[in-house]
Amino acid sequence: MPEISSKFSKTLIVWYLQNKRDLPWRNETEPYFIWLSEIMLQQTRVAQGLPYYERFVQTFPTVSDLANASEESVLKLWQGLGYYSRARNLHHTAKVVAHELDGSFPNSYKELLKLKGIGDYTASAIASICFGESSAVVDGNVYRVLSRVFGIDTPINSTAGQKEFKALAQELIDAEQPGTFNQAIMEFGARHCVPQNPDCDNCIFAHRCEAKRKDRVKELPVKTKKQKIKQRHFNYIVLLSENNETTLLEKRNGKGIWQNLYQFPLIESETEITSEGITANATFRKLIEEIGVREPILYNDNPVIHKLSHQHLHTKFWVVSDAENINGAVPVSEIKTYPVPVLIENFISEFPPFQN
Repeated sequence: MPEISSKFSKTLIVWYLQNKRDLPWRNETEPYFIWLSEIMLQQTRVAQGLPYYERFVQTFPTVSDLANASEESVLKLWQGLGYYSRARNLHHTAKVVAHELDGSFPNSYKELLKLKGIGDYTASAIASICFGESSAVVDGNVYRVLSRVFGIDTPINSTAGQKEFKALAQELIDAEQPGTFNQAIMEFGARHCVPQNPDCDNCIFAHRCEAKRKDRVKELPVKTKKQKIKQRHFNYIVLLSENNETTLLEKRNGKGIWQNLYQFPLIESETEITSEGITANATFRKLIEEIGVREPILYNDNPVIHKLSHQHLHTKFWVVSDAENINGAVPVSEIKTYPVPVLIENFISEFPPFQN
């Protein structure tokens, strides 16, 4: 396969050099910036991730700056990007690099893999772009390009598929310019061999693409059946003191979604709950024992449905006014400084008492 590999990589790299986007991390070989961009762009489109990257680089220009920041400031800057475990791992790894590795990232794929939050894909990207190591990246874009061009229908979310595609990408990589090859195949998947309606007639691989030849473009890549979506019912209790001066936020602990972000007191119910149901709820009654309140008022008649990868949150906000003796109260004037899930951020941005 050497001849095929050479033709594939040369064709791809020529296309890339003529069509690549001018992105800030593409002018860098400093591992910190490559690492930051790759972590941010996991499960995130470039258009969405670019402003976050620019803000992070401006706020934390070095890995030491990021390491020395508070977790809350990192989460706040990450707010809205989703998959917050990426931000927590980012912060953890920054501390390791800054404080245990003298500010220098490991210079090999094998050593990079030892850092928290860095998997096969990110380690390959950093090792190839920054250190010239011939380690192929495999992400969603790469799966799509390879499955179509070579007509591979092994499910990409299976162990067998992951091994097969990694091996193929490794065979195809240009050993003399691995970083350029890796960026080229990712760019080609993102901009030309797109998920829906790719321009196959004007594709650089049109003459040899198995998916085009067999009319299977829409079928590839193959994924096994997705995990069933879990339906959850969230009820947030929005406490307001007299004159709307303070409210109550709680930090989410545990290993579930939104770890270490803030939210209003939460009551989760098995089904959608009514006013009578929330008032009778034991958790709610315990919450209001000491604050002398009336019945809660439902802010949104129709639940807000917040969709995550494997769960949908059907959310109601219940407002309790004129609350007294709120233990751990937060000034309403400071509420926008806390890192919160986008679901809570959207509520804060539209709820009149929080508009200062």
